Amino acid sequence: MDISVAPVDTPVPPASARADAGNESLYGTWRLVSFTQTILATGEALDVFGKSPQGFINYGRDGRMLVLMVKDQRPRPSDLAKITDQERAELFKTMVAYGGSYTFDGRTATHHLDISWNQIFTGTDQVRHIELDARRLIMRTNPQPRTQDGQVAISVLTFERITS
Repeated sequence: MDISVAPVDTPVPPASARADAGNESLYGTWRLVSFTQTILATGEALDVFGKSPQGFINYGRDGRMLVLMVKDQRPRPSDLAKITDQERAELFKTMVAYGGSYTFDGRTATHHLDISWNQIFTGTDQVRHIELDARRLIMRTNPQPRTQDGQVAISVLTFERITS
């Protein structure tokens, strides 16, 4: 398994790339409540990671962010030493994870990915439209191909605040 990481001397994002200090409401750790996608061609709405997905997103004051999300019912291999390629593939298909810097203008967060579970996203900017209140963060993506089947969809992710 090839795991690539950024060098230890990766510079801190420049001040222009950091989140604006006036956006206090975004900072902290949020727990994933739901993850749905609507297929644009058909209007079909799907609970991508089941009815009870698990995950977190963290927005730091330093302009860095991390996210890890997994499906509610993931396969559990019986033995780490004997895990099969099929089991690895199923685990890979039932997660999303990435990190990098971010910018936030009060309505749109752009995640500048330094690392991701799927190398195709590393080095890209992922735009997220944000609605915030004291307890909830609702995030919408631009239309984009689904990793599962390539159909174009809009994702809506709802998070609840757990720390600030």
